[in-house]
Amino acid sequence: MFHIVLVEPEIPQNTGNIARTCAATGCVLHLVKPIGFDISDKQVRRAGLDYWRFVDVRVHENLDEFFAEAEGGRFHFFTTKSTRCYVDAEYREGDYLVFGKETRGLEEELLVKHPDECVRIPMIGETRSLNLSNSAAIAVYEGLRQNAFRGLSSAGNLHRLHWQ
Repeated sequence: MFHIVLVEPEIPQNTGNIARTCAATGCVLHLVKPIGFDISDKQVRRAGLDYWRFVDVRVHENLDEFFAEAEGGRFHFFTTKSTRCYVDAEYREGDYLVFGKETRGLEEELLVKHPDECVRIPMIGETRSLNLSNSAAIAVYEGLRQNAFRGLSSAGNLHRLHWQ
């Protein structure tokens, strides 16, 4: 459905959790080096549980290699530096949801090149950011919502849910 792109991820548990989200939603996971851990690390595997076999993981040597492979794609760059809310973007199947490293986010140079594709997840006060795996899940599920949850097993029954 979507491509989740992690640029220079640093925390293995976040990547494992995002892999689990990819497995549950059919998203492709892209990891752009340098990666701050060994992707065979047991913490990454533990966070992703036994879902790794369901995930299409693609590792890229650098951003240039990634963009060469994704040429012609539609991108959404998630950053705290944007004023545009993520729900105001239009998500289509095959879009790339791009996230930066946990400690610094995406590089300013990249954001300046793509101002119309930058979005943010709103937060209150002086909070710096949400957890990376939470942000990725929020983004994926907004994209899925906009596309009527197409491809998910319970999508046809969502309108029938009634809470007692």
